Amino acid sequence: MQSAAVTQMQRKQDVTASPKKVLPLTTPLVDGEDESSGASVVAIDNKIEQAMDLVKSHLMYAVREEVEVLKEQIKELIEKNSQLEQENNLLKTLASPEQLAQFQAQLQTGSPPATTQPQGTTQPPAQPASQGSGSTA
Repeated sequence: MQSAAVTQMQRKQDVTASPKKVLPLTTPLVDGEDESSGASVVAIDNKIEQAMDLVKSHLMYAVREEVEVLKEQIKELIEKNSQLEQENNLLKTLASPEQLAQFQAQLQTGSPPATTQPQGTTQPPAQPASQGSGSTA
């Protein structure tokens, strides 16, 4: 038993004592090929780096373009929100207390608002007020 333990320790020492060999990426087949293969590895590395730079620049361009589109959409949504808030405030001032109470009750029950007017007649005062404020912004 002791001899087995001693043999295992010797194997560990042999493995750790031997220097590790580093294998080259390419092995020269001919004496003069070593320089040319090193140059080809550098050339390949350069091409890879150029390709990665190209991909990076295209991605950055696409991201910048998307950011501009989203900024424009945000601007339009802010303007539309402001316009709708103005229209809402106008409608609140024009509505009677009974209409507001009925609307609040419908909101709480979750039922769709009932139309109290015939389909042919609508109240046009809300439209000119919201359009007028939108063109001045």
